[in-house]
Amino acid sequence: MTDSQRPYDLVVWGATGVAGNLVAEYLTRQYTPDELSLALGGRNRDRLAAVETELVEQAAEWDELPTVIADATEPETLRAMAEQTRVVCTTVGPYTRYGTPLVDACVTAGTDYCDLTGEVNWVREIIDRYHDDAVESETRIIHSCGFDSVPADIGTLLVQSHARAEFGGACETVRIYLERSSGGVSGGTLASFGELFAAVSNDPLARQTLRNPYSLAPPGERSGVDPGTHPLPRNDRLRSSWTSPSPMAPVNERIVRRSNAVLGYPWGREFRCTERIPTGSGVGGAARATLIAGGLGAFTAAMSVDPIRNGIQRYVFPDPGEGPSDEQIENGHFTVRIVGRGTATAGPFTVEAEFGADRDPGYGATARMLGEAGVCLVRGEVDSPLSGGVLTPASGIGLPLAARLRDVGFTASVETVSHSD
Repeated sequence: MTDSQRPYDLVVWGATGVAGNLVAEYLTRQYTPDELSLALGGRNRDRLAAVETELVEQAAEWDELPTVIADATEPETLRAMAEQTRVVCTTVGPYTRYGTPLVDACVTAGTDYCDLTGEVNWVREIIDRYHDDAVESETRIIHSCGFDSVPADIGTLLVQSHARAEFGGACETVRIYLERSSGGVSGGTLASFGELFAAVSNDPLARQTLRNPYSLAPPGERSGVDPGTHPLPRNDRLRSSWTSPSPMAPVNERIVRRSNAVLGYPWGREFRCTERIPTGSGVGGAARATLIAGGLGAFTAAMSVDPIRNGIQRYVFPDPGEGPSDEQIENGHFTVRIVGRGTATAGPFTVEAEFGADRDPGYGATARMLGEAGVCLVRGEVDSPLSGGVLTPASGIGLPLAARLRDVGFTASVETVSHSD
């Protein structure tokens, strides 16, 4: 079926969940039916009907929203859904458990796909199983289109594009700083987090994926000079600040390295990237960095033990389907700063990008990031030499995603902060 024969531009798969509902709500408020042919996807007809009723009441331009019934445990229903749309945006996780049949359906149908996964073990599996087929079918399978990992990945692309345009060369080093963040976490996100730790605990390949900084690179290229995430507090001279490890670094750093690899190493094979949390200078900064690093280490150790992890998931984590309040979503915010260092003919230079929004990062902002990623794919607003494959936001969509997010209130800026003439 050609794109012109498909009834829908985009299906939000998982529209009855917290994240999927927010994506659908955002798209119906941002676009009209004339601008975007949208459908809601899920497995429960009654719940989908309730979501449709609520969204139509909220969005004056929409008289109805089509629904598509499909089940992650019934691959034939996923294939039927994929054949009806040009793009699927999926929020159905844990992706390790539920994601693979939908990717298979989209690659078979030639339907572009984007998701919110931070499960790098599963991304590695999808790369190995489907990248070549997606290249052949010219299907873009784009992972990590939310807070994991759009700010880090598109922010790095902003820095590198600016460096190449202004100085004729890329930054050898990029440091990603999670400067501020406020918002809630849903049960679905934490369920995916638990699934990742369960895989690492029981699957040698998953453990190797998290140990190897280059585990998401193409086969045969999974080694390099970058040592990856440093687990201890560090005094960062670039920022004149102490820093702690970031809990998002294991995902974001690997996504950024994959962007460089699948684009053909435009930033060089010696490229290094690190994500950290700045905690301030002096004794106070060192103490805060130590506290964060210690807490993250203790949590990681606890989640790596099956009985302890099971207890945390049962008694501490909220249930899947629970999410942050409307107030948390509206009043949340985040700022990610990306600093690149390079050397041009005239000497060293520093480029800095800022990526942020006045929205809860995991939900309010993520709904916009995933929604606009899907719209970029629908409209062919893509700046990439790649027409298909298992890709990243930077390698599969590129700078048009930054432009769309600026238009809906995000900060996505870049500038030169120092150079030698």
